[in-house]
Amino acid sequence: MKEKIIGKKGSGALMLLLYFALTALSVVAMIWALPENENGEFNSVIVFILSVLWLSLGWVVLLGLKVIKPSEALVLTLFGRYVGTLKEDGFYWVNPFCVGVNPAAATKLNQSRDVAPASSQVLSAATAQALMSKKMSLKIMTLNNNVQKINDCLGNPVEIGIAVTWRVVDTAKAAFNVDNYKEYLSLQCDAALRNIVRIYPYDVAANVDTTGDGIADEGSLRGSSELVARQIRDEIAAKVVDAGIEIMESRITYLAYAPEIAAVMLQRQQASAIIDARKMIVDGAVGMVEMALERLSQNQTVVLDEERKAAMVSNLLVVLCGNHDAQPVVNSGTLY
Repeated sequence: MKEKIIGKKGSGALMLLLYFALTALSVVAMIWALPENENGEFNSVIVFILSVLWLSLGWVVLLGLKVIKPSEALVLTLFGRYVGTLKEDGFYWVNPFCVGVNPAAATKLNQSRDVAPASSQVLSAATAQALMSKKMSLKIMTLNNNVQKINDCLGNPVEIGIAVTWRVVDTAKAAFNVDNYKEYLSLQCDAALRNIVRIYPYDVAANVDTTGDGIADEGSLRGSSELVARQIRDEIAAKVVDAGIEIMESRITYLAYAPEIAAVMLQRQQASAIIDARKMIVDGAVGMVEMALERLSQNQTVVLDEERKAAMVSNLLVVLCGNHDAQPVVNSGTLY
């Protein structure tokens, strides 16, 4: 299906003026055609009939008047055949029997302009009119699908949500190639999200290849969010070309472990952080003990045998590595 742009700007205004002119002319002609004598003969029966027909059925012409706002389009069909699209803003006149087509007009998704605020379940009159309009929006819109629970490459269930920025670029494909282009987009977003997330671990993991080159890397959902979002966008874009939709950007809006393993993973992260902190403390303490022994030996402040050095090292490590402040015991006697 190839998109065809139809309509001339200003044709609606010209047709409206022509309608009023013909209506006024019909009124004058009908008055002139009425009989003026006692015989009841019309001045012109044909003029009278034509005037009555126009005054009775002329309003049908007004059905062909269409107003297109900026970033709007109207796909028209005539007795089931696609005739073209009004895509530029303006006042148009088309065949009165043409019908607008928008299969996704009443579809409500979690996206801009298509859903009422969470605090109110009742749609306003303007929102309801926008939902039922046959006009197709060409504006940039944002689809925010529901958060999904997906297993990452390690089998851990994670919850993830994305926001996709998109717009309609081919109205004919959007109207006729798919049953409902909004639902089609939503489904493709969910499928692409699952396909990409299962390649990556939630966090950096050893011996995991996310690029497919056979070499372990450091790709992860948390650390490589920009790369993951870009891959999701590319996969969605490849799937929605036939629906006349352009994917401009995708972003990860929510990422967390699933509730059933969140507590365990938190304990794991805390344990890893404690181990790293302890390692740093021990490394620092050992360095400080070595420095103390070296300084005492160089300055010959005190001469210690191996047993005294071992006791000193033990005491220093206890003081430097302890969780609480040291409480020394003062010996008032001799060292021996």
